[in-house]
Amino acid sequence: MVTCKILTTEVWSVEPEGQDQLENGSYEARIFNAIPAGEQGIGIDELKAKFGAVANLGQGKGFKNKWIKKSGDRIVRIVDTIADQTKLDLESIQATGTHENKEAIKDLKRRNLITSTKSFSYAVAKGANFSPELKKLEKDLTDDMLKGDAWKTAEFKPFNFEALGLNPRGGHLHPLMKVREEYRQIFFEMGFEEMPTNDYAESAFWNFDALFVPQLHAARDLQDTFFLQDPAEIKELPEFWKTVKDVHENGGYGSLGYRTPWLEAEAKKMVLRTHTTAVTSQVLYKLAQEPYRAAKYFSIDRVYRNESVDATHLAEFHQLEGIIADKDMSLGRLIAFLDTFFKKLGITKLRFKPTYNPYTEPSMEIFSWHGGLNKWVEIGNSGMFRPEMLRPLGLEEGVQVAGFGLSLERPTMIKYDVEDIRELLGHKVKMEMIENNPACRLDKKMGKEVLTVAADKIAN
Repeated sequence: MVTCKILTTEVWSVEPEGQDQLENGSYEARIFNAIPAGEQGIGIDELKAKFGAVANLGQGKGFKNKWIKKSGDRIVRIVDTIADQTKLDLESIQATGTHENKEAIKDLKRRNLITSTKSFSYAVAKGANFSPELKKLEKDLTDDMLKGDAWKTAEFKPFNFEALGLNPRGGHLHPLMKVREEYRQIFFEMGFEEMPTNDYAESAFWNFDALFVPQLHAARDLQDTFFLQDPAEIKELPEFWKTVKDVHENGGYGSLGYRTPWLEAEAKKMVLRTHTTAVTSQVLYKLAQEPYRAAKYFSIDRVYRNESVDATHLAEFHQLEGIIADKDMSLGRLIAFLDTFFKKLGITKLRFKPTYNPYTEPSMEIFSWHGGLNKWVEIGNSGMFRPEMLRPLGLEEGVQVAGFGLSLERPTMIKYDVEDIRELLGHKVKMEMIENNPACRLDKKMGKEVLTVAADKIAN
């Protein structure tokens, strides 16, 4: 190995103004020589006329050196002879490129008479481990070294703990999570609270019965719902289950009920929740235990249906749901709210169509105009929760609850140009798609929406 030392050399050179004083004498010496000996001296105006701006510079330095003084409007000598030190210093620097007196260099530099140039050189010498051959150092202790004796004589490369290393690959948010977060921020902006949705398995009671879904409803069949085997059922139902049973069998709150036997064993079965409304029913039950207050809740999470998987259907997907509970809540207020909510998503053309839901009445399907398809497309469902559902939960008379829901996958597919839903969620998802997709802005046009806007412009 070799040692290396950096050598720095500073060389001073005379500037043009310094060169003038080197050849013709310093300003202060010129002023001194122009002043006659004796008490008469020379007038200040006469000096300025003769030397111009140099007069002030020379006078200042002459005063400092105590060569001259001011007497009225005249300048007179204090000494008979002088040594022009500035010129002598400049001559030394001109000859050698430096000066032994550092203060002289400092003064000349301040007066812009000299400037410096730094040069760098390297002194290379043989080091303690100098060798004419390049020796390769080992980077790792290997199995082969340990099996033999090579590790005893091997020389290892020292670790550089100051090295930055490779930049780690950061995580990437899935497009569904980006769209989900956009929805969450809109809900928070509108004063909603988020419901806890971390329990994917629910009892049939909360998933169906508490929502006034009849036990003979097709949605509770094996071909539509995933039933758990272990545990197959809950141990006991909530304390108000008999009220729910009575409403199902005999009606109440203006309803005839379903007039069919309600089985406790059926309500105890465990299922993978088919909708997040299973959480909504529990939140409303807890709300009923508190003193009355208006409330707004939302949830966005996974639900499960026993469906055949294809390009447009999955057995697990995300449902977005919102509810508004208030004493003066009405269908008109729900429509007004939905109009405001969807405008925040960039959707301005809405239509509502009457429909049937077991636990809402009246119920409405929500349609939006799709310019690319040139037709109205269903984007969600909504309605007013029935009293047969609300009153058994304990909500007082007069409290009305409006609800609405839509999927998370459909708007995400539109935003990110995904044709097959299996490429968005499941084993067909490509990591490159997740890593390279842009941030989601629900208030900005993306993906197919851009084509839709273009199609609208062409049509108009």
